[in-house]
Amino acid sequence: MKILAIKIDLRAPYVHSLKEKRMIVKSIIAKLQNKFNISIREVENQDLHQLISIGIVKLDLNRKDSDKSQEKIIDFIEDNCEAEIINIESEIINY
Repeated sequence: MKILAIKIDLRAPYVHSLKEKRMIVKSIIAKLQNKFNISIREVENQDLHQLISIGIVKLDLNRKDSDKSQEKIIDFIEDNCEAEIINIESEIINY
């Protein structure tokens, strides 16, 4: 079993309040949870209104599936979110 852990940092320069940011984060999280079988949460920068950091964890059977999952998740975020990805950290852990 493989555990895919991803931290994605996004920048949303058009956001002007924490309330607006929360709406965007909730939307991103809901879309990703509906599309993929993942656990996801905002993990950092909760008090900065233009930076979004989300953590994602997914279980897969092998490394090939984990690599595919990561690619699909990142592509989905790029296609369905107005915020730009500024950093991606990922790790695949053997369990």
